[in-house]
Amino acid sequence: MDEKELKEKLTPRQYRVMREGDTEPPFSGEYVHADATGTYRCAACGNEIFTSNAKFDSKTGWPSFDAAIKGSVELKEDTGHGMHRTEVRCARCHSHLGHLFDDGPTETGKRYCINSVCLDLQEEKQENG
Repeated sequence: MDEKELKEKLTPRQYRVMREGDTEPPFSGEYVHADATGTYRCAACGNEIFTSNAKFDSKTGWPSFDAAIKGSVELKEDTGHGMHRTEVRCARCHSHLGHLFDDGPTETGKRYCINSVCLDLQEEKQENG
């Protein structure tokens, strides 16, 4: 998918965050408090990035995960805005998703702090008993 196709597919806010590295305001995203079971995919290309089992409430205002699906993301050094952080990008389309921090509360010690607009939750279908 080229930039023109991405600009047509994504909302203006998604494009600013995913392709220009912007950040959505804290507590504004639809997945901050989501607790549905399923798989979070890249909103640009559909790549599976996180499972709902990896999600936790970091109380930071962005969806947080303690692990990404193996091979789904690429990590890049980010020294912008006078900070030293690790940027998280989709391994397939290279869209900006958020940042990774080493202050997670689980055994991984990781906190993937991700913008909701970068994600699309594919919920698992519940079987009727």
